[in-house]
Amino acid sequence: MLKSNFVPNLLRIRLFASANIYLHQYLNTKRTMSLEQAKQVAAYRAVDEFVKNNSIFGVGSGSTVVYAVQRLAERVETENLKVICIPTSFQAKQLINKHNLVLGELDTNPEIDVTIDGADEVDSNLTLIKGGGGCLLQEKIVASCSKKLIVIADYTKDSKKLGDRYKKGIPIEVIPMAYVPIKNKIISLFGGEIKLRSAVAKAGPVVTDNGNFILDWMFADQDLDWEKVNNAIKMIPGVVETGLFVKMCCKAYFGQPEGTVKETN
Repeated sequence: MLKSNFVPNLLRIRLFASANIYLHQYLNTKRTMSLEQAKQVAAYRAVDEFVKNNSIFGVGSGSTVVYAVQRLAERVETENLKVICIPTSFQAKQLINKHNLVLGELDTNPEIDVTIDGADEVDSNLTLIKGGGGCLLQEKIVASCSKKLIVIADYTKDSKKLGDRYKKGIPIEVIPMAYVPIKNKIISLFGGEIKLRSAVAKAGPVVTDNGNFILDWMFADQDLDWEKVNNAIKMIPGVVETGLFVKMCCKAYFGQPEGTVKETN
C-alpha cells in the first residue's frame, strides 16, 4: 500500500522544473529592479551633494541622467533652487523642458559649476568610455566647460580596466567622407576592429546630433596609455571627437544592487 505522502517521480520532476522557472523569473525581475534602483540612488546622491542654489548645471545624457533630472526638478520645487541647465544632447534638452527647468546655452553660460553625466564604463583611474548613446561630442564640450564632472552609473559600469565589462568599443565621431581612411589609420596604429555604427530605425549609419558618423573601435589591448591614444586619434584629419574621457572626471557614484552607493574619487 502506497503512503499518502508519496509523490511519483514524474510529478516531482515537473514540480522541480516549475520551481526553477519561477525562481529564474523572480531572479531576473529582481536583477532588473536592482539595476534601475542602482541608477536612481547614484543619481539622487550626486544631485543632492553637488547641485547648489544659483548654479549652472550641465545635464548629461542617457538612462541614468533621467533620474538626476527628476531629482533636480524635485529640489527646485521644494527648495526653490535657482539653477540654469545646459544640455549635452537633444535628449537632455527634452528632459529639461519636460520638467520645466530653466534651459541655458553655452553662449551665455560658458562656465558651468558642475556637470552630472553617465558613462558606459569607468576604470580605476576614472577614465571613461562615453558615447554609447551617440552624444559624445556635446558631452565632452560641456564637460570641458565644467569646474567638476561627476559620473553617475550602476554597478555594471565599474571596471578595473576599460574593456573589462563594456564590449561595444570606444565611440569615435567622424566626418562622414573620412570614415574609411580614419578606420584604417586607427587599426594601423593600435590594432583591434572598427565598425561603422548602424542605425536601428533607419537604413544606413547612425547620424549624430551634429550630422556626423560614429565608428566603434573594439580595441585589443587593455593596457594602452589612454591619454596618448586619445591624442593620437584626435590628430587624424576627419576625427571630430573620441569617447575617451581622460582626466576629466573627479568623482563617480556607482549604485549597488542592494540600493547603496559606492563613491570613487
